[in-house]
Amino acid sequence: MQAGILLLAAGSGKRFGGMLPKQYVVVAGEPLLIHTLNSLAQEKRITVVQPVIAGDDRLYAGVTEGRQFPFDLLPPVTGGAERSISMQRGLAALPDFIDMVGVHDAVRPLPSKQLLKDAFDVAAEHGSAIPGVALHDTIKEIDRDGRVVRTPDRSTLRAVQTPQVARREWFIEAIEKEGDRLESHTDDASVLEAAGFPVYISQGDSLNRKITTQADMDWLHAHFEGDVCR
Repeated sequence: MQAGILLLAAGSGKRFGGMLPKQYVVVAGEPLLIHTLNSLAQEKRITVVQPVIAGDDRLYAGVTEGRQFPFDLLPPVTGGAERSISMQRGLAALPDFIDMVGVHDAVRPLPSKQLLKDAFDVAAEHGSAIPGVALHDTIKEIDRDGRVVRTPDRSTLRAVQTPQVARREWFIEAIEKEGDRLESHTDDASVLEAAGFPVYISQGDSLNRKITTQADMDWLHAHFEGDVCR
């Protein structure tokens, strides 16, 4: 297996607010993006990381300049308004020898060594894998008026995370098949599912949290200060 990561860092971050994109906010002495790259370095099968950044990003180069990682950090490519566009551009930029691809949110700084191992192990066996965690709260499905219409069995549900890993050719074929429907997909694996590829769950981790709001950033600061548990 020759594995690569598409590191998606082209989002607008509207829900987070503030003048600085959240991937560049300093936490425990380092920009959040560097924490993410350091975490990815725990998985030795990752040989390249392809960053996908916004067209107006003027911070990435300064943050990563001079940094050394066990993988090859490739020059960034510019993403698009939709996640699927960023994926397409990132996939096209990967070296030809990469045959397994993990798509990871740049603002998920804490994927553990075990989480990464499980994701790539399951993907190696089945062709794809997405980290998932069991739900502890009862889930209600509601209509547009807020009326409960169904209570699904939570034992069959998982909250999914990244990196979402699959064979490179699967991602490419799925994106081509879905075409105009790409905008309707909320994550990378749903594109695979819609195109008919099997998707398997690997072991997620509650610490593998996406930093989306200021409350999430406060949690991350507290985590590094040792003030929070899982």
